[in-house]
Amino acid sequence: MPSGIEPSDISRPPRALCDALAKIGSATLSSELAQKFGLRDVHMKGPRPLVAGRCVAGPALTLQCMPKREDLYGAAEYENPELQLHRHVLYPTQPGDVVVVDARGDLGSGIFGEMMLTFFAGRGGVGVVIDGCIRDSAHAAKLDLGIWVTGVTPNYHAQTNIIPFAVNVPVACGGVLIMPGDIIVADDDGAIVVPIALAQQLVDAASEHVEWEEFARIRLSEGGDLRKYYPLTEEVRAEYEAWRAAQ
Repeated sequence: MPSGIEPSDISRPPRALCDALAKIGSATLSSELAQKFGLRDVHMKGPRPLVAGRCVAGPALTLQCMPKREDLYGAAEYENPELQLHRHVLYPTQPGDVVVVDARGDLGSGIFGEMMLTFFAGRGGVGVVIDGCIRDSAHAAKLDLGIWVTGVTPNYHAQTNIIPFAVNVPVACGGVLIMPGDIIVADDDGAIVVPIALAQQLVDAASEHVEWEEFARIRLSEGGDLRKYYPLTEEVRAEYEAWRAAQ
């Protein structure tokens, strides 16, 4: 990274909007984005939760990696740590942020280790999504941080085939285009992207979906007919509306 040049920051949505998306979850949001908004596949393939049971939603700080070329990335990055771009994606961190890394699916480079992730968590970051690896995974798993990765490795970030190349630019993570500031929702089913421009409409649509699914879940647990209750049919619409009014 050239001396004196700082990566741009991102625009952040209201925290309440992110919290509402996290409460709904990736599966329902993915379905609604496909069926009502025409975004057929927002799931980042590859990254899986390092620790189960976490659910996060927040705006994306992005890091793009590229194939390593030694003439463009050499010893200077270790003589002067401030030349290391993977540090700079973390510096703008605000509470609720999610870092998304285009690591090209590489399984030989540990993009972040314990110390970088500790810094990020200490600044209030809530999640990291990488279509590649981290290192120090046992220590990272103990942090108050959601981490979604394709794998783990003992190697450091530029030890093998890739190098950090750009910060807060559009990236491809797990085959999905991520724009800086997009809202990332990640849970046990994986990580998805929600365009900010669609976020509020999505919350409105998906909240209704969550409500009728809760009704359907109750009826199905009582032995109700799958053909009537999932998806909800007009035949039982009045029953659902009565249940909803009583809640």
